[in-house]
Amino acid sequence: MAHDKDSPMEDSFSIDKKFHIDEDLGFILPNPLEELPDKYADWIFIAKNLPELIKTGQLRAKVEKLPQFSIDDLQEHKLQRLARLALGYITMAYVWNQGDEDVREVLPKNIAVPYCQLSEKLGLPPILLYADCVLANWKKKDPNGPMTYENMDILFHFPGGDCSKGFFLVSLLVEMAAASSIREIPTIFQAIHEQNIDKLKEALLVISSCLHQARDAFHQVYDHVDPNEFFGVLRIYLSGWKNNPKLPEGLLYEGFWDTPKQFSGGSAGQSSIFQCFDVLLSIQHSTGEMPLKFANEFLQEMRQYMPKAHREFLQSLENRPSVREFVYLKGDEDLQAAYDECVKAMVNLRNYHLQVVTKYIIIPAQKQQKPEDSAKDTETETKGTGGTDLMHFLKTVRNNTQRFLLKDD
Repeated sequence: MAHDKDSPMEDSFSIDKKFHIDEDLGFILPNPLEELPDKYADWIFIAKNLPELIKTGQLRAKVEKLPQFSIDDLQEHKLQRLARLALGYITMAYVWNQGDEDVREVLPKNIAVPYCQLSEKLGLPPILLYADCVLANWKKKDPNGPMTYENMDILFHFPGGDCSKGFFLVSLLVEMAAASSIREIPTIFQAIHEQNIDKLKEALLVISSCLHQARDAFHQVYDHVDPNEFFGVLRIYLSGWKNNPKLPEGLLYEGFWDTPKQFSGGSAGQSSIFQCFDVLLSIQHSTGEMPLKFANEFLQEMRQYMPKAHREFLQSLENRPSVREFVYLKGDEDLQAAYDECVKAMVNLRNYHLQVVTKYIIIPAQKQQKPEDSAKDTETETKGTGGTDLMHFLKTVRNNTQRFLLKDD
């Protein structure tokens, strides 16, 4: 039976297992595997030893000598996610190598074919994404210990010391802090169905608290990620081949496609958690002036870089009644204040993201700028790994989020 999106008397909403959302971890892949079947051992070996192989100039030769393995023995979801993670690391390392001007425009078929086949199965583009390097790239040191930075590590590293560990794990901890609030979503729609203002207010306050905790977790980036290492080393390996002058045509996936393809690199815009709360709070980035139109187009494009099950979850939320409209029509001041606390928490997170981008991209880019560099060179250096004009995009989304407050302070 089709749902009437405009009706406040909506039936119950549940988070189905098909959405691949964990009760405690949200969109994070629970307990990722660390090993593949023996026939794929070479993929794991190369992915685990990338920094040394790149440093000694052996990486590309190792990759080119690999056999082309069938993916027939990778039927289980977690095996597929681990294989995609390993092949994603190998692909980024092969293309960018030592981060100089020696960029490869063709990915050899022995890697390209299984990578593209796996990506098709998972409904993802064949490039290293947030869903790989953050959501599926972690383990506990002590399996019985807590999920804290001190008790965690990532499965694979890029050059740059602990920079990739710091960046990916802090991103994971931000995701995890916000994830607790997903459990409140069924309560929210149940409260709307029951016209229960108190229950809705309580759920919204839980969500705003979780989003503030995510902002606090974000602060750890300053403790664990060096700005110069991030800008000068790690950012290179996260760069994609869309809107990238170093690969103007994109990357040719030999043996799978006949023409080069352009894909964006890993980006926070690929995180389902924040688009999830935009949808839930009815924060729409689709109306307004031209900058907002471009921001919305990028956010919609980034959904194609999320796991298929997570995209479907966002779509399911879009088909529900508008929480914002319900809160507005009820006219209850405390309820509106609770809603606004959620919006303010989203604005706060986006403000903080702008501060981090300034410290880790804008300032290092300015320091490296030479007198002879053109404005175009500087603009290229300050693009995000997803290919956007980063500061302009983030400010547009932040400012638009603020527009959805029901009451101005």
